Amino acid sequence: INPENYSGSDLNLITRRFARELASAGFLSPATNVPAPDMGTGQREMAWIADTYKHLNPEDVNALACVTGKPVAHGGVNGRTEATGRGVQYSLQEFFRHKEELRACGLEGELEGKRIIIQGLGNVGYHAAKFLSEEDGAKIIGIIVRDGAIINEEGIHVEEAYYHRCSHGGLKGFAGGQFIEDGASVLEHECDILIPAAMESAITESNAPNIHTNLIAEAANGPITFEADRILRSRGITILPDAYVNAGGVVVSYFEWIRNLSHMRFGRIERRLDESRGRHILAALEHTSGEKVPDWISDNLSRGADELDLVRSGLDDSMRLALQEIIDVRKRMPEIEDYRTAAYIIALQKLARSYIDIGV
Repeated sequence: INPENYSGSDLNLITRRFARELASAGFLSPATNVPAPDMGTGQREMAWIADTYKHLNPEDVNALACVTGKPVAHGGVNGRTEATGRGVQYSLQEFFRHKEELRACGLEGELEGKRIIIQGLGNVGYHAAKFLSEEDGAKIIGIIVRDGAIINEEGIHVEEAYYHRCSHGGLKGFAGGQFIEDGASVLEHECDILIPAAMESAITESNAPNIHTNLIAEAANGPITFEADRILRSRGITILPDAYVNAGGVVVSYFEWIRNLSHMRFGRIERRLDESRGRHILAALEHTSGEKVPDWISDNLSRGADELDLVRSGLDDSMRLALQEIIDVRKRMPEIEDYRTAAYIIALQKLARSYIDIGV
């Protein structure tokens, strides 16, 4: 359904009935199936599902773990809303650490200054564009949404574009760039990195020959069709697959599930211990040097990691290790030419190993 066609109360009733049907069929519980947000849903809907399950199973102390992506006040975890977009950022950061892989796709240096076009300014696209521009210094030169697209070779202010879209329902009239009615055509605009972060099948065999980029990071699910994938790779365009790039949401959903099962927020036990260690290190530095440590250093040393810090750290580690595994497979198996196939091989090998270990 299109949620824009229904009132909030109607969506509440629909979501709760859906949750009831899932639960009655055995497809909703912390131990069997744990849904998460996707297009058209968010924290609100996940809270409705969790509340419905809790009322159906009042004796289940782990009821909140039946769904992820909930509001923090209702059992969610800090960092879940940004997780998929943050994962896109971390995937590109890790790719840029592998200089040999980077050179193979015709890029060099760091993310700073790289020209990026992003399709979609929803939860994933917005956070990916925001973090890449504000924290890595990348230049967002194009943003594509439903009503069209904007282009600005000098860089688009992501927050201003997002505010305009939320206020006006689109990017038409946004003063921070040239508006293009045919938004899909901007996919073919020349850039260093293209990030499709909207719907599936954005790049097909009809427009794949006209894509002008070095690297595509699939932030959406299935944004490139099978035939388009073949065409793009034949033209030397590197594709980081969706199975890897947009996994951030699933990773942090796992963190949320673990948090709900443990009934304790991340950082509860170790945060003050970390602060104490930091203060002791700070005192030792000042005693040894005979000088006061600058405030910005002392503030960082004496602050223990909170839940958001730990979630981001865990996500960063997951994205780093995953790409390292993918690259390792390609090095060990020279016949594997693309990252997607390498990712699938890793997944199948892990499944096979699991079955072998339990004797199935």
